[in-house]
Amino acid sequence: MNTSLLNGRLRMVLGFVVSLVVTIFGLLLVTFIIGRVVPIDPILSIVGERATQAQIEAARVALGLDKPLWQQFFIYVFNAFQGDLGMSIRTGEPVIDAVTRHFPATLELATIATILGVIAGVPAGVLAATRPGSMADHVVRLVGLMGYSMPVFWLGLIGLLVFYGQLGWVGGPGRLDAMYDMMYDFEVPQRTGMILLDTAFAGRWDMFANAISHIILPAGLLGYVSMAYISRMTRSFMMNELGQEYITTARVKGMPERRVIWVHAMRNVLVPLITVVALSYAYLLEGSVLTETIFAWPGLGSYITDALMVADMPAVLGGTVVVGVAFVALNMVSDLLYRLVDPRAR
Repeated sequence: MNTSLLNGRLRMVLGFVVSLVVTIFGLLLVTFIIGRVVPIDPILSIVGERATQAQIEAARVALGLDKPLWQQFFIYVFNAFQGDLGMSIRTGEPVIDAVTRHFPATLELATIATILGVIAGVPAGVLAATRPGSMADHVVRLVGLMGYSMPVFWLGLIGLLVFYGQLGWVGGPGRLDAMYDMMYDFEVPQRTGMILLDTAFAGRWDMFANAISHIILPAGLLGYVSMAYISRMTRSFMMNELGQEYITTARVKGMPERRVIWVHAMRNVLVPLITVVALSYAYLLEGSVLTETIFAWPGLGSYITDALMVADMPAVLGGTVVVGVAFVALNMVSDLLYRLVDPRAR
């Protein structure tokens, strides 16, 4: 292999690693500062307001809060890089265990929503871009505008009222019916924590169908929000590419219009579109709190919200760190895909 090429790849990998470490370090610094400036005393949350001063001081020493702030921070960073995000004040269990249990539900919901958003949003954006000013263009833009404008919680409540309460087409709140929920805990090996995958691996297709009936409405709702963003950006990117000279040249040479759009133009649209999809996916991972609350979805968003209500700051900050790391990882993956799709970025 060419030495200069090898050195270039090594520098790229080293740059990714350094960027990842620095970003996570900054994320930990921000969460540490938030945990120290919020007007909530974690000691009182643990020992109670009737505790004596001696009990309060003992708890402070046990948690290491008697040490200087810089020392507390480096202990926090050291523990975080080992997977120790502290202990939940509300439940007394390690935060990392609770996050590991709740995060797959959010990941499953956000992944299906993003897939639906891409499947619907990209063709809609291309259709609007290839027919500017037409009825199809106006419909796509109107649907996208509604996705931006309508509050998610309102759409969720209306969806539950119509499709679950009135028509009975979908399952209600939660990930499974009560009967299947108990069976899932005892009869299905929970390899991933994502019910659709676990039930498919176990061959429990009745439970799989029940899980589909529960996830289709919240995933469809979030997928609609994602589609609104993706279709708008796809339309913008495609219209920009269709005005380029190489597209005009391809048309003059008699190349079929479908090939011009879906091969030549889409090849260049994919470059910025990857970043758009990654950002949409990251938004759904961190911003689906209202949807999870409305649909009683036991994901990370609802876990953080419940912890915040009872001032369980270790749980809140631990969940925030995990979401931040997922966001950073998605950006890194999109950057790598960007380099694979566009040789000029290598």
